[in-house]
Amino acid sequence: MAALGGDGLRLLSVSRPERQPESAALGGPGPGLCCWVSVFSCLSLACSYVGSLYVWKSELPRDHPAVIKRRFTSVLVVSSLSPLCVLLWRELTGIQPGTSLLTLMGFRLEGIFPAALLPLLLTMILFLGPLMQLSMDCPCDLTDGLKVVLAPRSWARCLTDMRWLRNQVIAPLTEELVFRACMLPMLAPCTGLGPAVFTCPLFFGVAHFHHIFEQLRFRQSSVGSIFLSAAFQFSYTAVFGAYTAFLFIRTGATSVFYHALETGHLIGPVLCHSFCNYMGFPAVCAALEHPQRRPLLAGYALGVGLFLLLLQPLTDPKLYGSLPLCVLLERAGDSEAPLCS
Repeated sequence: MAALGGDGLRLLSVSRPERQPESAALGGPGPGLCCWVSVFSCLSLACSYVGSLYVWKSELPRDHPAVIKRRFTSVLVVSSLSPLCVLLWRELTGIQPGTSLLTLMGFRLEGIFPAALLPLLLTMILFLGPLMQLSMDCPCDLTDGLKVVLAPRSWARCLTDMRWLRNQVIAPLTEELVFRACMLPMLAPCTGLGPAVFTCPLFFGVAHFHHIFEQLRFRQSSVGSIFLSAAFQFSYTAVFGAYTAFLFIRTGATSVFYHALETGHLIGPVLCHSFCNYMGFPAVCAALEHPQRRPLLAGYALGVGLFLLLLQPLTDPKLYGSLPLCVLLERAGDSEAPLCS
């Protein structure tokens, strides 16, 4: 996937073709300080997010409603304060995006409908096989299933279910806000867009290691199984984080202005995160043993093939309004950044 590559910052003036020093192009103290401040800020955010889950002392497991409610409070406080870290980073580095903080973090109305629908559609295409598997194993037919999904009573039950709220609402919203909307704008000026797509998810993946301590504490499995599960979860969440970071950057257009730095939309990554939490990791082993494994495996292959085919067209920045994160690289002279077109 060549589109995910990055050339870093080639610092040129926008108005003149000659090369300028990096600090002059960014209006800041230089690349060294910028990178150190960016990495430290991201580490601080990740540690604050995970640490907030453990400020409450309890002997109850993580899925207990009382524990979930307390953690809601903690992560909502940390997430609401996380934009202050971006403001502090901006002051320390001297980088002036020329746009509002909310817009920089992906909160904007321009192009919001395609930004909400197209990334979700792309993700559902990737999960074509698991969706087929879910449909085959569901005891009710399509009509009954739609009635259940659309029934107000079903949604009322979901909204009172603490685990559902955690997995489908709070976790996607707060994690994407902290690990994508706040971290990507801070990392991109240091690493370039392509490396930022792969660097940012490392913080996200490491943040999930806290599940090891909970599993060891309650002896939910053997030590070897717990660490193997943690390694798998790190790999899966890192890949998923790279995908949502890619969506966050791509859901903005290439019509950029030298005086502004803006990103794409946050809503697409949040909805995709919620959908993936609902689906879970594809049950490939169960599909191999399924009575209808041939059409099911064909669905898996078709979903992956269509996803790769449609990844670029459905994330074309021209579909989502103006002014992406790419503007800072445009200011720095990197008008050929692969993710920006």
